[in-house]
Amino acid sequence: MDKNDVAETIDAEAGDDGGVGAIADLVGFNIRLAYGAVYRHFMETFAHLELTQKQVSVMWLVSDHPGIGQSELARRLQMDRATVMAIVNRLQARGYLVREAHGCDARRRVLVLAPAGSAALVEARAAIADHERWLTSRFSKREVKQLMALLARIHSQDAFK
Repeated sequence: MDKNDVAETIDAEAGDDGGVGAIADLVGFNIRLAYGAVYRHFMETFAHLELTQKQVSVMWLVSDHPGIGQSELARRLQMDRATVMAIVNRLQARGYLVREAHGCDARRRVLVLAPAGSAALVEARAAIADHERWLTSRFSKREVKQLMALLARIHSQDAFK
């Protein structure tokens, strides 16, 4: 048996391509499939909280940085300001976030987590821990570290320069 026969045997043992053909070999396609699986599990894990990934990210960052402004929040989360404003509006309407005047500049608004938001974030962090256990259980600790580094290369701010 030569190298090609061995490769074909390994491919056959790995199963078919799911009927998608050559796109199964595309990195971007596999990232999309992986994202879909992760997103579905996240939504199942968070269904009882009625929060989205972006809402949890905003609340978590505001919790870690009380008094952060919306523009800075958008920059750190790599989202446009209009999207962040819509998320903040929804979270404020639910009583999770409060907009306050900046101490030095009354025209500027900063964000603070409200008590209800803190309580929701405690539940969300527990759900995230469950979700992360599910996700990382597929990899060794070394592989998780490597995966994080590889993903960071894709989403780093320098990726588009």
